[in-house]
Order: sequence, then structure tokens, then C-alpha cells
Amino acid sequence: MAANEKDTSKELLFYLLDAADRLETIQPDEIPNIDLYMDQVTTFMEEHLKSSCRHSDDKILTKTMINNYAKNNLMPPPEKKKYTREHIMLLIFIYYYKGFLSLQDIQSILQPLGEKYFHAGHGKTVEDIYREITRMNDDRMENFREEVNDMEDAAADYFQDAEQSEKEFLRVFSMINMLAYDVYVRRMLIEKLVDRYFRDEDPGQVKNQRRKRKTGPAPDSER
Repeated sequence: MAANEKDTSKELLFYLLDAADRLETIQPDEIPNIDLYMDQVTTFMEEHLKSSCRHSDDKILTKTMINNYAKNNLMPPPEKKKYTREHIMLLIFIYYYKGFLSLQDIQSILQPLGEKYFHAGHGKTVEDIYREITRMNDDRMENFREEVNDMEDAAADYFQDAEQSEKEFLRVFSMINMLAYDVYVRRMLIEKLVDRYFRDEDPGQVKNQRRKRKTGPAPDSER
């Protein structure tokens, strides 16, 4: 939606909340109980996560991406070319993470999850964890709506001395920067948690090791 000077504060708020409401969470019971081939996996993900795409022709996951995830130990390989419910759940985690974390960070988080809980014979399973995380995310959405409402109110407190013709632009710009700063801080906190709890190596040492590798990280199109 292009900037529209006729938008009121409430119209902008409703636009953002409507966009958030259209984001779909894949509930555990929506994931098929049968194993899927690659084409079925990509179709399932497209159908359930399309609303999160910015553009209509954006791809959720491609075959190349999924093969790359298995090759890089972000999830266990398929079983006889088929993917189980737990594979799908790990792919959903990857989809959410890949927008702001490196493949190496995602591997650090998900590889131990797969090793300990994937097809676990006793105790918790990947499905148990996915169900609880989904419930947590659904609860967080209500908190997010309140945060967006507060943010829209807070944006009006800044640039009060601006010309009337500038206020709409500066209000939207303020909200973009509030959200950007939130993303910046939260990504930094995630990276700190990954470095402290999921990696034995020093982050600087890991960075130097990356530079020595002959093959670089996967292109964005393969992530």
C-alpha cells in the first residue's frame, strides 16, 4: 500500500492489525498424518504460508532449499524420499528463522533439536515441542496486537512541530523505525543466546573458519 495522506491514525492501525491477522500459523492438526514426497511438501507449505509472502510470486520453499537444509543438517534427511510430520514441523521453524538468521545459526538451534527429539522413542518428540511453541505463538499474537496499538499511539508523540503536510510521512517513518529497532535488538539477543547455549566455538573463531572455506554460504535464492 502506497503512502496515503488521507489515512487517519486509526486507519493505519487497522491496516497493520489486519495484515497481522492474515498471517497463518500452521496448527499441528493441519499437518498430514502421512509421509509426503517433495512436491507434496512444497505444495502444502505454499497453501498454508502464502499469506506471509510480500509478493504474489514469492516462493515459500523450493526443492533446492529443502535439499540444502538436509545437506547442512538443519533437519534429518528424508526417509525413502518421503518427509514425515516432524520433517514438516522442522521446515516450518526454518521458514520463520531464515528471514533473519544465518543458516549456521539455524543449524546450531535445530540440529540438537533433531538429534534429541526427532522420532524419539520416549520422552518428548518434535511434535510435542511444535504443539507447545504453536500455542505460545498464538498467545503472543494478542500481545503483538497490543504492542502495535501502543506503537501507533507513541508515533504521534514525535515530530509534533512538523508541518501538517509532513506528519503522515513522519508518523509512518517513525513506526518503521520502531519496528526496525525491535528487529535489530531481538536478532542480537537471539544471536547471543545461540552463541552462549548452542555453540562451543567462539563466534569470532567460527567467522574465521568460514573465510577459510572454499565454498561460501548458500545464495539467498537457496535459503
